[in-house]
Amino acid sequence: MDPQVIGLAVVAAVAIAVWLLLRVFYINQRVREAEEKRQQAEKAAQQEAERLKKERLLEARDQILQWRTEAENEIQERRRENSRTEEKLTERRDRLQEQEEQLRNRNQEFEEWSRGLRQREELIRDQEKEAQELLQQRNQALEDVSGMTSEEAKKALLTAVESNASHEAALIAKRIEDQARENAEKEARKIIAQAIQRCAPEQAVESSVSVVDLPSDDMKGRIIGREGRNIRALEQATGVDLIVDDTPEAIILSAFDPLRREIAKVSIETLLRDGRIHPARIEEVVTKVEDEFDEKLYEEGESVVFELGIHDLPREIVHLLGRLRYRTSYGQNVLYHSREVAYLAGIMARELEADVEVCKRGGLLHDIGKAVDRDMEGTHLQLGVQLARKHQLSEEVIHTIEAHHFDVEFRSVEAVIVQAADALSAARPGARREVLESYVKRLEKLEEIAVGFEGVSKAFALQAGREVRIIVESSKVSDDKAFWLTKEIAKCIERDIQYPGQIKVTLIRETRVVDYAR
Repeated sequence: MDPQVIGLAVVAAVAIAVWLLLRVFYINQRVREAEEKRQQAEKAAQQEAERLKKERLLEARDQILQWRTEAENEIQERRRENSRTEEKLTERRDRLQEQEEQLRNRNQEFEEWSRGLRQREELIRDQEKEAQELLQQRNQALEDVSGMTSEEAKKALLTAVESNASHEAALIAKRIEDQARENAEKEARKIIAQAIQRCAPEQAVESSVSVVDLPSDDMKGRIIGREGRNIRALEQATGVDLIVDDTPEAIILSAFDPLRREIAKVSIETLLRDGRIHPARIEEVVTKVEDEFDEKLYEEGESVVFELGIHDLPREIVHLLGRLRYRTSYGQNVLYHSREVAYLAGIMARELEADVEVCKRGGLLHDIGKAVDRDMEGTHLQLGVQLARKHQLSEEVIHTIEAHHFDVEFRSVEAVIVQAADALSAARPGARREVLESYVKRLEKLEEIAVGFEGVSKAFALQAGREVRIIVESSKVSDDKAFWLTKEIAKCIERDIQYPGQIKVTLIRETRVVDYAR
């Protein structure tokens, strides 16, 4: 072998060995550096952890201190509230004691007044006895000294007896009339109370807006469309105003017709599920929803008719009843109101042994004209009578419809029952909603009418306008005048104010005598 080659091989082997040694040294050096960095990182992490631990401990101590301060403040506030409550209870107890003392005083006054009445009754009886004796003496004197014939004496005696009999008959008639009125009022209250107890209606106050929930705010842009063409198409097809404001993921539908508003809501929800939103598709969906609602309206009316047990009503009448589901009066749902009136009228008819079927049908259909009063000329009462005659309903039912607002005189007890049931349903608390301004004006008008009469010192409208309480001056208004004054005020209220149900007029007259012991 060539010595030169061998030398090169040895040099190469030595070079490789040196490179390997240098490589091992370099790797060991990097390992040591990495180990030092790891130790430094661990040390820094431990220091950071200690620092964070101290910070968290300080924050926790501050939070605990804050909580403790808040708890102490709350305890002090609770103590102050308890002290105020104790003061109120003490004041209430003092007021109750004062009221109890007043009641005892009034009881004593009542007993004295009762004794005075008994004495007056005894005095009146004595006077009546004396009057009878004087009458007998007068008759005797007439027979003895007047020189009249026996026929003339008989006639004079008969005239006196007839006068006394007429007076006694008037007293008896008044007593019977008072008893009849009292018994009739008790019986009427009993029947109405039973009817109300057996009827448990839900609150059905409607609003004039609806809200459609959107899956995301991006859908608002699709509903609006390019340059607002989609929203214009929706408003034109449904007749409903669409309000797109800053409310997140929602569109507000505004319309005074609940049926149009509900059609628009269902149409928009259908479009959102379908995803295809453009004017042609909008018109197609709205038309389809309107067709579906026609069948739904009939189902709504049929459900109420079946629930009431009324049969053989024409299909168009049932469909119009379903339209009342989306018609309101002072915020009250007209279909639910009609169903409630039918229940009340049926219950009262059973108690009074009237025609239950006529009362239930009249109560259900008394407002049927409101289903078409926005599409046809005339009041809802006139339209209801026309519809009833068109579909050949019985005259008894038609009369209950035309008389429930006192437009004609009542010719049957069933018409009176339907009118009473209608007033009960409309006047119960929570059934209807009034505009605040008109409500306040009605209360002010009530007090103004009462104060306008001579002798009235104060007048207060109570129970949301269901009662007006009047205080009169005893020196100007006597007991007899108070009776007629109450009737005049009631007639004036009936003439000048429109209101649902009835208004109770209570007049208070008292005589106060004040003197001073010196």
